[in-house]
Amino acid sequence: MKNLIIAIGYLIGAAYLTNVEAEEIKRPNILIIFTDDQGYSDIGCYGSTTNRTPRLDQLAQEGTRFTSFYSQTVCGPSRSALLTGRQPIRSKGWSMPASEITFAELMQSVGYQTACIGKWDVSNRKAITERMPNAQGFDYYFGTLGANDNGTVSFHENNLPGDSTSDMGSLTRLYTNHAIDYLTSQRDPEKPFLLYVAHTMMHTIIDASDRFRGKSEGDLYGDVVEEFDFETGRLLDTLDDLELSDNTLVIYTSDNGPWNQDKYTKRKKGHPADSIFWGDAGPLRNGKGSPYEGGYRLPCIIRWPGKVPEGNTSDAIFATIDFLPTFSSLAGYEIPTDRHIDGVDQLDLLLGKTDSGRDHFYFNRAGVRRGRWKYLRASAHFYGYAIEPNREKVEELYDLKMDIGETKNVALQYPKLLAELRELTQSIEGSDAGESEPGIQ
Repeated sequence: MKNLIIAIGYLIGAAYLTNVEAEEIKRPNILIIFTDDQGYSDIGCYGSTTNRTPRLDQLAQEGTRFTSFYSQTVCGPSRSALLTGRQPIRSKGWSMPASEITFAELMQSVGYQTACIGKWDVSNRKAITERMPNAQGFDYYFGTLGANDNGTVSFHENNLPGDSTSDMGSLTRLYTNHAIDYLTSQRDPEKPFLLYVAHTMMHTIIDASDRFRGKSEGDLYGDVVEEFDFETGRLLDTLDDLELSDNTLVIYTSDNGPWNQDKYTKRKKGHPADSIFWGDAGPLRNGKGSPYEGGYRLPCIIRWPGKVPEGNTSDAIFATIDFLPTFSSLAGYEIPTDRHIDGVDQLDLLLGKTDSGRDHFYFNRAGVRRGRWKYLRASAHFYGYAIEPNREKVEELYDLKMDIGETKNVALQYPKLLAELRELTQSIEGSDAGESEPGIQ
């Protein structure tokens, strides 16, 4: 069934290319830069006063900065949601099955060349061939199948195992070098490309190279942020050098909020303090593993010169699950109809033709946001390290426009609204939903 759906997409894509006027068929390249565990306020244009991020700040000036953008609250579920346009209750997170259809498969079917570099994290961190990148739509893959929780990562190139390293400070440049090599040496210049660069940093056991270690005002975490900013600049400069920038949609965002809970003290031996890999959620409550805004709301910057408005800020509700249907409007593939797709086409929002985004966003096994209002059920799901021991287990309702930090529960003041959002949460969970895999972080 999966292959049939992709084949149909290929035929539709071919018709799309045949029927569109020549000057309109130059479909954009797409570059996704996906960081790991980076906080909402880790970079300058989102409020950091310690980390120097001139290239990301420049990217924001050249494109649109989204301030109500949502990913997921932990790593594997974030990636399955991104790739499939489906919430983790459907796409299964770390256990994403081979039957899931990714945007890479759909773009591949309509003539895109596709590459994935970095952290995969949806094949249970194992070399299960039918669930690895080459089987999920990527022509080329270099990276690690899982995280760096033990201070070591092992690489695969396509389906073949390669070397391993314990030098976490080498990874940001290594992935960037592979991305640059792909752009300069491997791609076919006659075809549009999708390049998905999923960094390991800033996940748990962080480190920076000698060039950046000890140079920031934000301890080792700040060093890592500033190195990431520099390496992102190298990648963007490569687009310029190859005259690709004007027709490349660049997306920068992260997978979930930052580690910032005092209970979690995993670190690489020899680091001087537990807090050095703590990210900054800014005004948002809690962080990674939590259903509060600090767990889900992430920075997102999108640039496409001449198409996406420059120097713009949007507070419209937008999410990683929206990329698959949005890319369909850009690439010309058909969205699968044999499964529930949670994402919505946000092309008009990207192009500045509307100020409106999603009607609502669902927080996995926890609640929902609609407009300015956010609902959390009493039994909202927290990963163990993110639990707030003093949280009263009652339904919660927050006005995010007035209370972005979720400090005042107004559930008792709005019983009708509370009931509506409770029902909306239940309806989302009842539509073709299962359970995402717990436990891995």
